[in-house]
This record gives sequence, structure tokens and C-alpha cells, in this order.
Amino acid sequence: MKFVGLTIVCLAFVTGGLVRADTDREVEAHKVVLDLAGAFSNDGFKMRDGHWTGPLKSSENALVAVNLYAGNQYWFSVGAVNPAKKIEVAVYDETGNRVTTEGYSEGERAAAGFTPTSSGQYYVSVSLLEGSESTYCLVYSYK
Repeated sequence: MKFVGLTIVCLAFVTGGLVRADTDREVEAHKVVLDLAGAFSNDGFKMRDGHWTGPLKSSENALVAVNLYAGNQYWFSVGAVNPAKKIEVAVYDETGNRVTTEGYSEGERAAAGFTPTSSGQYYVSVSLLEGSESTYCLVYSYK
């Protein structure tokens, strides 16, 4: 019995060390994007559990792969923190072609919405257009 208890404590310690806590900047970016994504909830969209955060540099795009279903409507919302001044979100299909989306952009917040005609993997790109290196947070909503 002692061995089982010790094993559980050791596993909890080891797996706990693998989990990374969000930084203050990531938490702030998450607040920014939740404020934006909440507007889509008012139109009947459900926010998907989970979010993506990370550094955002002017020379690099942040890229996230997502699986989407034909016929569903999606909005990808992104928020960043200062010193980001303007960001952009774009969606690409599995062959790398940019998808036509309905867009929204206001400073450190941006969103792209569309309805895929085929199910499959898509890529969401986040770009820093103006400002210095920052932190971003991406969430998406569907209906």
C-alpha cells in the first residue's frame, strides 16, 4: 500500500513539473481576446475550450493547426498586449491557400470568420503588423 501511495505522489510531482503556468502577459492577452470573442457569443457562437498563447514577433507569424467541419461557422479571435499596435489573423486551407474571411481589426485585437466548404485541417496565422515584440492569445468560436 505504501508503494502505491508513493507512486501516485511521485507521478503527481513529475507531471506537475511538466505543466507550465501562463505568464502575466499571456493572462493579459487572454483577457483582451475574451473581451473580443464575447461579442461573437452574443450572436450564438460557442467558444471552444482552450486557447493558444505565445510570443509574437514582427518577422515571424504564429501558426496554429485546427480541424474544422464543413458547414460550421467559425470566428478566430486574437488579442495581444503592448507594445503590439496592430495585429492580423488569417486562415489557410490544408494546401496553404489563404481562405477568404470576414475580418475585424482594431489595434491589438483582430478576428477572422468563415464557413469552410470542406472538413479538414486549416491553419490560423497571427501576424504583428505594427509595434514591437509582444504576446498573443488565440481562441475560436463556432456555431
